[in-house]
Amino acid sequence: MTRTIGIYVFDNVEVLDFAGPYEVFTCASRVAGAAAPFQVRTIGAGLAPLRARAGLSIQPEADFAGAGKLDVLIVPGGVVTAELAKPEVIEWIAAMARDCELVASVCTGAFLLAQAGLLDGQDATTHWEDLADLRAAYPQLNVRGDRRWIDNGGIVTSGGISAGIDMSLHLVERLAGRELALRTARQMEYDWSEA
Repeated sequence: MTRTIGIYVFDNVEVLDFAGPYEVFTCASRVAGAAAPFQVRTIGAGLAPLRARAGLSIQPEADFAGAGKLDVLIVPGGVVTAELAKPEVIEWIAAMARDCELVASVCTGAFLLAQAGLLDGQDATTHWEDLADLRAAYPQLNVRGDRRWIDNGGIVTSGGISAGIDMSLHLVERLAGRELALRTARQMEYDWSEA
């Protein structure tokens, strides 16, 4: 079974927050061979080109209307202030979560999941620099800074930037097996932090 992974991209998204998971899942499919376990695509609110946080130009592969069915939705972070103020973004995340096998965030993407009501009463994490702000903005969460990623079953959150790679390797293990996750980390020459 091939699972479709959708990665939300937006203006001021942190490059490694979306590119790290993209690389993990596409690399896992290359390593797996003919029976690719993952199909990955970037999704924007629209199809217009975007500028990532450091100025990298990115082109979403699909928009909200054309996203189709996703098995996994990954919401990266970066500067999310503008995204938090867009009801259509929050509503889309909440709607996709109802039909996805799981939803994950990297870094400040946790703010978007929290705004969509997906983290209420759960353990969650984000970039170390944003832990206090997440606690203050969403007191109904149990915000933890002692883990690189936290798996709550249907919702997974990770710390910032490179922690999203660790979380994504965990998701490869969870969805396609430990052997593939280890082979993917080795192919990427990445020292996987499993906790």
